[in-house]
Amino acid sequence: MTTALISAQSLAQELGDPRLRILDASTVLNIDENAGTYVGAALRGDYEQGHVPGAVLADVPGVLSAPGATYAFTLPTPEYFAQQIGALGVGNDSRVVVYDADGGAWATRVWWLLRVFGHDDVRVLDGGKQAWVAAGQPLEKGNQTAAAASFVPSFRSDLVATTDEVAQADACLINALDPATFRGEQEVSPYPRRGRIPGSQNLPFYTLKDPDTGKLLPVEQLREALESSGLLTSPRAITYCGGGIAASLVTFAAYVAGREDVAIYDGSLSEWTGDPSRPVVLGA
Repeated sequence: MTTALISAQSLAQELGDPRLRILDASTVLNIDENAGTYVGAALRGDYEQGHVPGAVLADVPGVLSAPGATYAFTLPTPEYFAQQIGALGVGNDSRVVVYDADGGAWATRVWWLLRVFGHDDVRVLDGGKQAWVAAGQPLEKGNQTAAAASFVPSFRSDLVATTDEVAQADACLINALDPATFRGEQEVSPYPRRGRIPGSQNLPFYTLKDPDTGKLLPVEQLREALESSGLLTSPRAITYCGGGIAASLVTFAAYVAGREDVAIYDGSLSEWTGDPSRPVVLGA
């Protein structure tokens, strides 16, 4: 297993490595109450105001998700992903570091995307840009571009759970959203129906981070949180959320804790609740 986390201090020492590619995945997410869906947008203005030196903007909603898909943030085809990630300068021999504004799930989504398409040499900046700044490291202004690279994808279907697999209920199924959404009690819902997938447990993604620094919890604390849910010991483990973003942070935490094969149900609640034949559970 490759090292999945990198500190700000360690990344600073690697700047200048010709194989290093740094991706800024910072994104804002809003709910369109009229359309009943998510609307995500890359934080381009924040990126241009200051980013880790050499980082290029990785637009998760607009570039690294399937174009024209029914559900937001849908996993793209291998060919489309290869074209887009290659345009960001990432090739098969690249050493990738990805971060977002606060050590959140947008960085881990890109981490997961790269792994799904066969690239394991990818690390997440622990604590994101806020940790970089807190460590006294400089920011670079403006817009960075990278020379296009050749990326040949190798799709790993084992890391992607389908709706039919989730429906079979043969896996440890983890809902990565907040408790109110898990119970179907959120004030505003971006999903066609409220509730959770039957048989799932709740492990909010944000509980796996330090709320002040944005850094991932120490490994032993992660293991304690993940083991209580069965995520580290069940023969098959699947995470889900609303559209595969928050779930990626739980999957990443499991990887750091020693389990590499946790899958994500990419369609998550957006797809599940959009099918009236699929049951949902409300309440505690």
